[in-house]
Amino acid sequence: MTPQPTLAPFSNRAFRELWVASQISNLGGLIQMVGAAWLMAGLTNSHGMVALVQSSNTLPIMAFSLLSGALADSYDRRRIMLVAQGFMFTVSCLLAAVAWTGVLTPWLLLSFTFLIGCGMALYNPSWQASVGDIVPREQVSGAVGLNSMGFNLMRSVGPAIGGAIVAVAGAAAAFLANAASYVFLLVALFRWSGAPARPALPREDLGRALGAGLRYMAMSPSILKVMGRSALFGFAASALMALLPLYAKDTLSGSALLYGLLLGCFGLGAIGGVLVNARLRVLLGNENVTRAAFAGFALAVEVLAFLPHLAAVVPALLLAGSCWVLALSLFNTAVQLSTPRWVVGRAMSIYQTATFGGMSLGAWVWGHLSDTHGIGFALALAGLVLAIGALAGRLLRLSEFEDLDLTPLGLLTAAEPRLDLRARSGPVFIMVDYAIAQDDTDAFLALMRERRRIRLRDGAQRWALLRDLERPEIWSEKYYVPTWVDYTRHLSRRTKADVALQEAIRALHRGAEPPRVTRKIERQTVPEHDDAPPLPPADLA
Repeated sequence: MTPQPTLAPFSNRAFRELWVASQISNLGGLIQMVGAAWLMAGLTNSHGMVALVQSSNTLPIMAFSLLSGALADSYDRRRIMLVAQGFMFTVSCLLAAVAWTGVLTPWLLLSFTFLIGCGMALYNPSWQASVGDIVPREQVSGAVGLNSMGFNLMRSVGPAIGGAIVAVAGAAAAFLANAASYVFLLVALFRWSGAPARPALPREDLGRALGAGLRYMAMSPSILKVMGRSALFGFAASALMALLPLYAKDTLSGSALLYGLLLGCFGLGAIGGVLVNARLRVLLGNENVTRAAFAGFALAVEVLAFLPHLAAVVPALLLAGSCWVLALSLFNTAVQLSTPRWVVGRAMSIYQTATFGGMSLGAWVWGHLSDTHGIGFALALAGLVLAIGALAGRLLRLSEFEDLDLTPLGLLTAAEPRLDLRARSGPVFIMVDYAIAQDDTDAFLALMRERRRIRLRDGAQRWALLRDLERPEIWSEKYYVPTWVDYTRHLSRRTKADVALQEAIRALHRGAEPPRVTRKIERQTVPEHDDAPPLPPADLA
């Protein structure tokens, strides 16, 4: 894959317009976050309730992202994003109105932020999956980096603007500014023509789509490692964001403006992280960058815990911001580039579930610990967990980005059936016979272990490998799929990256003819008009 300049995605008009509109929306969201956190700090003395403001935003993303990812892979992503943005616009207007009347209670505020989080849970998987629809694969990493840079550009100024708005006009004005920011993204989404047309296969029902996404992730060890590290990072790093308003108010005796400025320092650090991200990955590799991000964030929160002075806090927040974006942008890119298009929405949703689930749990845990033992104790313990996360690479080591060609092979059927099949006909049984020399047995079994993983990952069931007792050189691979359309969908998921494994297995086959493929359908009765000669064997299975 040919490297692309960091700014290359900006040559795409659709990406450019959506990026600009997204940053305006991000700015509004950050202003709203400052208003909600500071308002909660004034409504209650409970540290746990203040920390729950972040949880109420991230919990829906954890709870509903998988469902949203299945929708993103099955329906028009542009329409989903329009619905999500329209919903958040409506909720934000209502929040501003209720806050303006002065009747907002802590639990009502949490309810509104939870609803906005629900809108983000619906929006995020479709937006993340659409990056690969808007720009070519070689620009995906750059697009992810630009999205991260844009968000952190807004983070560097948004909280300060939000703090100023809250200080001058109150939290209701901040909520109204957030509502207005959605208009720009709604216009940009209306202008975008949307994703490419879907393949001409019947849409999976929601239950099957969810199962397929979970199965794909469960059978992808490298992505599971990314999920584990992202969940751990989100859990521990959330302490800083959850407790920062209390830290500014109680520990530093500051105002909403100081809180916004502290968040701005965090955002500036994140911009620096984006700028050095690509170079660090080349120099250090993914795992070492991840360890450095964990260790750097740990150092930053320990500084806040033990040196509560602005001269130490500001550089610590700059460091924390850079480590935040180094870790999360690397995790995001790894999932995007390791996942084929048919399941990328669900993959991104599961990644977000892991990350935001960690953040939601962490915000509650650190808020409770802050209530019972103080802010300094909670931050110090979070730093210790981050240090452990740096060492977790020994068990959950991240691999380098593989230059995988995940382009589908374009197989819709391996052969045309001569029976009167319907989409729901099944179950379908497939068996492939190989002739393997005794000396090649170990190599063959190693390859078939990988074959099993790929078959199951793409939807096969009850996979097994059999050896003929009378002719031990004959090995038979067999599996089932529930219906004929499931078999067609199974084939359509095969990518060019899978061809190397197919060729390696074929190279060990010693038969004069290609491996023999048998396809059968299970039936208890056979209507007369279905009684037809079988198809000749084909090479695909």
